[in-house]
Amino acid sequence: MFRLLGVAIAIATGATCGFAPAVAGTNDRGAPMRFELRQQGPAENCPGACPLLISASGAITSETPREFVKFVDGRDLRGAVIALDSDGGSVLGAIALGREIRRLNLATTVGRTSDLDTPAGAMARAALLPRADCESMCTFVLLAGVKRSVPPDARVMVHQIWLGDRRDDPTAVSYSAEDLVLVQRDIGRLARYTSEMGAPSDLLELSLRIPPWEPMHALTRDELRQMKLDTDELPAPSPPAVANSNPPSPVATSGSRASAISDRRWLMVDRSGASALARRHPLTLEGEEIGRFDLVVTCAGADAYGINYTEKRFGPDGKSAVLPVGAVTLRVGGQVATLKVVSSEKRDGVGEVDTFATGTVPAALIKAFTVNGPRSLFVTTSSGDLKTAIRLGNTGAAQNLPALAANCQTVMGRRVLLESQKSGVVVNQ
Repeated sequence: MFRLLGVAIAIATGATCGFAPAVAGTNDRGAPMRFELRQQGPAENCPGACPLLISASGAITSETPREFVKFVDGRDLRGAVIALDSDGGSVLGAIALGREIRRLNLATTVGRTSDLDTPAGAMARAALLPRADCESMCTFVLLAGVKRSVPPDARVMVHQIWLGDRRDDPTAVSYSAEDLVLVQRDIGRLARYTSEMGAPSDLLELSLRIPPWEPMHALTRDELRQMKLDTDELPAPSPPAVANSNPPSPVATSGSRASAISDRRWLMVDRSGASALARRHPLTLEGEEIGRFDLVVTCAGADAYGINYTEKRFGPDGKSAVLPVGAVTLRVGGQVATLKVVSSEKRDGVGEVDTFATGTVPAALIKAFTVNGPRSLFVTTSSGDLKTAIRLGNTGAAQNLPALAANCQTVMGRRVLLESQKSGVVVNQ
């Protein structure tokens, strides 16, 4: 049910949910997309006439197609190339923009423009810089070019597109019937558009596979050709994907009163008689559920908290061998903590690996994550060559941390009192 819901809610608005770093450029990628016309240069680098470049940098909004129509009005853009550098944006805006690009028979590429010195009276010139990103819905705009090229230094990345007001902690919120109606409609529109552009359905399928708590999937050179995003070479035929008809059933994570741990929000739970703050989350790899884990925050001292990580993992297809987990790392902003893997062992008779890791982190790291407003905690693991990265939201954390902090103070006070009694020192209460 979880995976079906994930696919159903994949496309609803233009807001993308990703945490891949953007390439720095001269334009603000977070601002609405801007279009600028340049002639590629330097002139001595062009064997004939230098082509026209249209710089398209920034977020795709519902207004972007109209802005593009106004931009091209009255201009002779025959042979022009649109250089895309965008984090993505509106589904419907991207579809409309792509159709305008195809109508004008323009080519597309991924890149940024850097202005060059231009003689007075001549058309402004710019160099095309290949280090740029085309993310999420930008990928479908790239698809609109009659010719498409992706330089080796550029990145094209795909990811599920989520409801914009619920992307910070997607498993913590609810989705209405109206949301699903909107989603189904937009999935159909995007599927029809992809077919219009002459691309295989693989591109849409791959995009829908990557949930918002994972990093974006960067398309390989083979994938770019197979999905017709790079037309420099003809795509090689690929074998049809075989769906896993027997996905393994989720297994409840062991631990202290595991049934009380929520996969929708951070809650206080009882851990061997002591209070703790806990959250459960699916463990996924490119959208395929390969297990689940619990993250539990406990008392550890005046300026620290303990972290316990308990995971159950199975193979991506339910059959492949699973290697022990070698590392578990937490990151909040610029603060990083590495947990010690105490055990990671295969269960007898089943193809699963149970892992337990623990560590102590500064209280500042937990406080930075649990402040009011959306914050993220990234959990990364490595198991042989297999690496996972999960983004956890902080729903419920800010409301429950004061209770944990108060409990920790009580526990520390009892310890101080006990130690003083053992040593014969009288402590005034």
